[in-house]
Amino acid sequence: MPFRRYHLLALLPAIAILGAPWFANRVTPHIFGMPFLLGWIVIWVLLASACMWLIGRLDQRAE
Repeated sequence: MPFRRYHLLALLPAIAILGAPWFANRVTPHIFGMPFLLGWIVIWVLLASACMWLIGRLDQRAE
């Protein structure tokens, strides 16, 4: 399968999770009762699934 620009969406969650200690390393505000950093990571894990789903849908459309 050829590389398409929307495949770069797969990098977004990785960058957000790996870069979190530099820009989201704090306790407040709490997200769903979790410290901010933990909430940030949980949200991006869920968004990673959404990104993969979107990439899969776009790949199906491109075929």
